Amino acid sequence: MPISRIAIGRTEEATHPDALKAALAEFISTLIFVFAGSGSGVAFSKLTGGGANTPTGLIAAAIAHAFGLFVAVSVGANISGGHVNPAVTFGAFVGGNITLLRGILYWIAQLLGSVVACLLLKFTTGGMEIGAFSLSDGVGVGNALVLEIVMTFGLVYTVYATAVDPKKGSLGTIAPIAIGFIVGANILVGGAFDGASMNPAVSFGPAVVSWTWNNHWVYWVGPLIGGGLAGLIYEFFFINQTHEPLPQ
Repeated sequence: MPISRIAIGRTEEATHPDALKAALAEFISTLIFVFAGSGSGVAFSKLTGGGANTPTGLIAAAIAHAFGLFVAVSVGANISGGHVNPAVTFGAFVGGNITLLRGILYWIAQLLGSVVACLLLKFTTGGMEIGAFSLSDGVGVGNALVLEIVMTFGLVYTVYATAVDPKKGSLGTIAPIAIGFIVGANILVGGAFDGASMNPAVSFGPAVVSWTWNNHWVYWVGPLIGGGLAGLIYEFFFINQTHEPLPQ
């Protein structure tokens, strides 16, 4: 059972060269992803005079995030596993695929990568606003919370099926594409309602740079619940005793 494999880890992990390299890879991958994803929204806003909240803007955001995540996962896969998302890291932890201490190291790197990406965006665009995630009119926190849970469940389930499962076979070679596609598809579903974060790091960077924290907890609690459920369910029902950990 997955819960039996959950481990805190050793304190030496925090300074082990391999762990630090993996954390650096997570920092760079998250920076690449957030810069491309959030940057597409800033660019679209400039080109349209503030027209980011349009159907065309939603499609542009979905494509940019799908492409950006495909690259970010690909470049980090062989070093850190290419999590690029605290919810993915949490799902890997509850499934017994990463220790708590290493997971915390990943979280710090992912959050810092997002903040640095947003600071770079603000500087390179001449101080344009980096919009924080927010709920659309008529969308309650309960609606947004369930939406984030469901979307992140789909994302982390896809990660497990294509990148973690030891029986994945040739699916492992297309994992970054599948992961990017599910994020792009979910943005088309949830973008008009709550921005479709599915990733606490993606929400954290813009919130810090704009210093906007309205309902920010939704973008942590929802993805962590969804990611944790996906990790537990896939590990418990579909991964047998020939368990293999995520690349580290």
